[in-house]
Amino acid sequence: LPDTIPCLLSPWSEWSDCSVTCGKGMRTRQRMLKSAAELGDCNEELEQAEKCMLPECPIDCELTEWSQWSECNTSCGKGHMIRTRMIKIEPQFGGAACPETVQRTKCRVRKCLRGTGMEKRRWKEAR
Repeated sequence: LPDTIPCLLSPWSEWSDCSVTCGKGMRTRQRMLKSAAELGDCNEELEQAEKCMLPECPIDCELTEWSQWSECNTSCGKGHMIRTRMIKIEPQFGGAACPETVQRTKCRVRKCLRGTGMEKRRWKEAR
């Protein structure tokens, strides 16, 4: 019986780059069969894979939609109203910061009525 020829294998290649640019991924390395396969069974593995971990992926701020504008804060004359939105996801690992969560805008309601003529007259009489 002829001797079985042992597997002739190339050295392992370098590990590949991680399959992701941030977070959890996989990397692989290979080696080649150098001897002709007909010369014997070769059950050695030719590829290996392992997990790799890169720095966490940045997480950008996420906000809810704007609320409706509030009522004007005065019943007459100039005032302001506000609208708000909530932070759904805080930024992490260098993700985009949150923009403003409150906006205000001016509003005008009907003119405030000054004291009527009658009141002015009474004022003069009282003095």
